[in-house]
Amino acid sequence: MTDQKNSGSCCSTDGSCHSGAATDTQAGGVTTVYKVSGMTCGHCEGAVSQEISELDGVTSVTAVAKTGEVTVTSAAPLDTEAVRAAVDEAGYELVGAA
Repeated sequence: MTDQKNSGSCCSTDGSCHSGAATDTQAGGVTTVYKVSGMTCGHCEGAVSQEISELDGVTSVTAVAKTGEVTVTSAAPLDTEAVRAAVDEAGYELVGAA
């Protein structure tokens, strides 16, 4: 994992989400879990996290290659096409919200 911030969200430090919800609005912002295909290692996690982190309003990104899930916390909901473009730039494919 590239970032293990756990700000009281429903997600554990291993990046798994126990609420079953793809998007969770909290006092600290909006947390959304995306499925990304093609990640196989820590380098992949870092590349995806770096690109998504550059989007306006993003405060935290945790990518987990093993599950293909990327948990993103942002000040406001993100435009899915902006997230898709960031994941594309990293060399991977956004499957959609988890």
